Amino acid sequence: MDRTELADFLRRRRDQLSPAEVGLPPGVRRRTPGLRRDEVAQLAGISTDYYTRLEQSRGPRPSTQVLTSLARALRFDNDERDHLYHLCGHPAPGRAVGDKHVGPGLLHMLAKLDDTPATVVTDLGEVLVQNRMHALLVGDHGERRGLDRFYAWRWFTDPPTRAMFPREDWARLGRNHVADLRATAARRAADTDVVEFIAALRAASTEFDRLWHEHQVAVRLSDTKRILHPSVGLVDTVCETLLTPNAAQRLLVYLPRPGTDAAEKLDLLRVIGTQSLAPVGDGG
Repeated sequence: MDRTELADFLRRRRDQLSPAEVGLPPGVRRRTPGLRRDEVAQLAGISTDYYTRLEQSRGPRPSTQVLTSLARALRFDNDERDHLYHLCGHPAPGRAVGDKHVGPGLLHMLAKLDDTPATVVTDLGEVLVQNRMHALLVGDHGERRGLDRFYAWRWFTDPPTRAMFPREDWARLGRNHVADLRATAARRAADTDVVEFIAALRAASTEFDRLWHEHQVAVRLSDTKRILHPSVGLVDTVCETLLTPNAAQRLLVYLPRPGTDAAEKLDLLRVIGTQSLAPVGDGG
């Protein structure tokens, strides 16, 4: 691990980022041209003391999980992300379809959508990052681990997830999940993560297994989502999807459905969001 080069790289990249680029308010009396250390630590989900030690060339070698968080917080592109890994003595992750590194372009778009629920997910529906409004609408995914980070897994294995949606929508949403996974499985048939995820779902849910045998296929680019929020009631949205060039990641944006009161309810949710409202689950 090259601690001196790592410290220099982190400092210089931090100085090049403005608060606006990462969705933070500018604040007053800033002493640095870019982000503060505590802001980077907050974005990366690590302690300020730990990050400070990295910039002072005296920290321990970061794990790959920490490096992934730092690369995302500092808006690294793939080349910068790989350089960060090499400085810490870790092999750079592959750039295959299953790569979970969220690029600066998607993160910039997510930060701009500060008044609209939005999230970035993989082609298997694993939540990678979400903005504040998305967390207020469907729950914070920051503490979820393993399969619980995947939309389809919770839909078919966690009853509270479905309770967030009107019962009359369940059949349609369930089929949409399966049809979308069918498209991904065909496109990435040889990839281990896909094979193992589908196998786990078929073993855990007889409903999923039955729908899987129907062999419906469709990439979800637009869908309606009626979400039952415990504080503002039914929020009727249109979920629009933007795909990365290799379709490995998706930006999901939840827009108010025209002709409904969803816009007013999202405005209300934004105002009362400081009360740490969080639904019990999320169906995607």
